[in-house]
Amino acid sequence: MTTSAAVPPGAGDTGPDDGATAGGGTVTDRLVEANEHYAAAFGDPGMDARPVLRVAVVACMDARIDLHRALGLQLGDCHTIRNAGGVVTDDVIRSLTISQRALGTRSVVLIHHTGCGMQTLTEDFRHDLEMEVGQRPPWAVEAFRDVDQDVRQSMQRVRTSPFLPHTDDVRGFVFDVTTGRLREIDPA
Repeated sequence: MTTSAAVPPGAGDTGPDDGATAGGGTVTDRLVEANEHYAAAFGDPGMDARPVLRVAVVACMDARIDLHRALGLQLGDCHTIRNAGGVVTDDVIRSLTISQRALGTRSVVLIHHTGCGMQTLTEDFRHDLEMEVGQRPPWAVEAFRDVDQDVRQSMQRVRTSPFLPHTDDVRGFVFDVTTGRLREIDPA
């Protein structure tokens, strides 16, 4: 496999069989099979899309964070919005606006984490990607060096959005991937 400057070494590697699982088939085939087992025992939970706890959680997509278990959440408790870095982008504001205005959430919890891959990237990622594919991505990388400061920036973006009517209960945290503990960030 050739590694370009846009993709860090090993980031796209799926192993020697390039996406196949040990039992044959692809990872997606394995997920579809797991869904068949899930669906066989599935019962309609009898709830609608409005979260019971009226909270939206914005977090990093990092696979090491089992968000629902880490926060003691159950199915239906919250809206979960995840992206690279857990940063508040225009699309996160879009989702939070729908969450609040159409589905009744009132609180926002922002969660970044230690050892985030976004701390190793720069906006050069976009330039390298443009050189590789011939088109500049329309989105910003939103890389950061200081995780605490990026949580503060994300809190500020939520609190100052004109689209969000409920900005009085916005709190930010850093999840430690080695201990599982949350550390609250002072917005000041």
